[in-house]
Amino acid sequence: MKMKSMYDNDVWDIVPLPKGKKPVGCKWIFKTKRDSKGNVEKFKARLVAKGFTQKEGIDYKETFSPVSSKDSLRIILALVAHYDLELHQMDVKTAFLNGDIDETIYMKQPENFVSGDAGSMVCRLKKSIYGLKQASRQWYYKFHQVVSSFGFESNIVDECIYLKFCGSKFIFLVLLDDILLASNDKDMLHQLRIFFKNFEMKDLGDASFVLGIEILRDRSQGILSYPRGTISIRF
Repeated sequence: MKMKSMYDNDVWDIVPLPKGKKPVGCKWIFKTKRDSKGNVEKFKARLVAKGFTQKEGIDYKETFSPVSSKDSLRIILALVAHYDLELHQMDVKTAFLNGDIDETIYMKQPENFVSGDAGSMVCRLKKSIYGLKQASRQWYYKFHQVVSSFGFESNIVDECIYLKFCGSKFIFLVLLDDILLASNDKDMLHQLRIFFKNFEMKDLGDASFVLGIEILRDRSQGILSYPRGTISIRF
């Protein structure tokens, strides 16, 4: 249940709806999370805003956020195989809830979690929430601000790829659904735990399942396994 995440991240305040203001709607989405074998790991309930009820210029202005491509992922994996890099994966829990909101947005209280009079009391959002038109953009810029403060520089072609050098040591950071870390130095990976404290994350260890791609690896070759075939990267 993602309601606990709302409270933990201090996503809203319950306030009276100002006169003349129309709140954005919300609803519950139910889904299952599966592992690389297709087995159900857990059932999830996520609260999302009804972004289609937002008014441009009032509830949001900009919505664009960069998205990394699968071609970029293939290049990173090729580098991992060629240079025998460490490849780790991190899961950012409720990522969009980390984004700050520039606009004043009022949202209806979620079903079954109502405080006071549902007709007059609403949620004044303090953080971004899934479903808002600007949610992805706000999360990206929050993430960019934090990683940049740790010395990472974004790629000019793919802004979701970051690189940091420390002498002969380096580390790639790729922002996807999860976060991939590729480095030639294990100590740099461990040092990033300082950065991880800025967000609630789960260390998934060696990368194994990314964007629907199963990654099988030994230290002599990297293999990308797709549902309808296999692509091998060998050096």
